[in-house]
Amino acid sequence: MLCLAENAIGPTAFRNDDVLTFLSGRTCEVNNTDAEGRLVLSDGVAHATASPSVLPGGAVPDLVVDMATLTGAQMIATGKRFAAIFTNDEATERAAVAAGRRTGDLVHPLPYAPEFHRAQFASQIADCKNSVKARDDAQASCAGNFIGENLHPDFKGAWMHVDMAGPAFVDDRATGYGVALVLGLLEVDGFRDE
Repeated sequence: MLCLAENAIGPTAFRNDDVLTFLSGRTCEVNNTDAEGRLVLSDGVAHATASPSVLPGGAVPDLVVDMATLTGAQMIATGKRFAAIFTNDEATERAAVAAGRRTGDLVHPLPYAPEFHRAQFASQIADCKNSVKARDDAQASCAGNFIGENLHPDFKGAWMHVDMAGPAFVDDRATGYGVALVLGLLEVDGFRDE
């Protein structure tokens, strides 16, 4: 599934102070119109983990992975060569790091502590705001957590967010980063540890 956003002006564009309702039912006060990627990814993970399942054949995923060039803060946290991963499952974290080493699509874990990150999005009129209150408090982790808050509460599988803002580009050219990582994570033939 592709969750895409385009920054464009028009009569249906959202503005600061708008309140949006996600597919998950959560509401969000827009306080930064440039933090739009997390809005569509939030609907994507809600769709993927809906109960009952809305996926083809009623499939229930064991693993949901979302990937985006989400934050500049990723490059501060993990640099231009390592994507940042944020996951609710330690085994998935270890598997992603190993897959990155095998494939060359390197990743490094961010701190996963939703109890600390939620406060960054506090709103008086909605369930959350869409951008952090303090840019100097694990901003890349906070952005990942924002997306994870929209997983269906009954979802028991693993979820991993990949912020690939740095490794997705070299000299303003797309690198194709992420394809090999996912193939390695899923242990597709030719991408597994032999």
